[in-house]
Amino acid sequence: MERWKELQLIQLSNTKDIESAYKASLSFAKNIGFKFFAFSTSCPTKNEYFHDVRFNNFPADWNSEYEKKKFSAIDPIVAHCNQSMLPVLWSEDLFNNTPWLWDALEQQGLQHGWSQAVHDDDTGLRSILSLARSHCPVSSWELYENLGFSVFIGNHLHQLMLQTMPKLAQKTSTVHLTPREVDVLKLAADGKTAYESARILNLSARTINFHVQEAIRKLGVNNKVSAVIAAVKAGYMNSTAMR
Repeated sequence: MERWKELQLIQLSNTKDIESAYKASLSFAKNIGFKFFAFSTSCPTKNEYFHDVRFNNFPADWNSEYEKKKFSAIDPIVAHCNQSMLPVLWSEDLFNNTPWLWDALEQQGLQHGWSQAVHDDDTGLRSILSLARSHCPVSSWELYENLGFSVFIGNHLHQLMLQTMPKLAQKTSTVHLTPREVDVLKLAADGKTAYESARILNLSARTINFHVQEAIRKLGVNNKVSAVIAAVKAGYMNSTAMR
């Protein structure tokens, strides 16, 4: 890595607030040949604790029109990034279903660019980092060369965004298992069957399976083994003996 890139990325990694980090990221983007840099964070699940945040140096007319006409709802870049963390090159083919949007990008000097997403499964947030310019297309080789930088920058900016939303983090990261759900998971961890657990806890096997399914649902996993692992990570299996 070239020395100036290393120094700028170190400077960026030391930033503690999103505004300073965005400015450092914009400077880096310009130094690798992109006039425009954008970073946005949204919550496709429409969490009540979060409102979309956007930072960019795009032309003011473009930002105003984009917001007024709600282009984000039809933007194929946004659609791609909400579903995938693979980078996407901007192209006329990508905007095949919204050619007028592609024409508007060209008129604003934003036609040559690419975007990279950051997905956060714990909070449901989606961040999008974009670099753009007007003077020449972005080659696949150039995208590959800069992909590592964009992933690093995108993740740093995304983490800074998360730090500004303690209510959201608290709401989405807390899982409340009942004492009985913890009991059945502990027995499952010991290799007990539903029948054996039922005898130990003086319950029916059907009730044991009900508690297991509730724990699976709350922990957001697919089976009993995964629920046990998730409960261990959450600290539930370190609690006192069964009641």
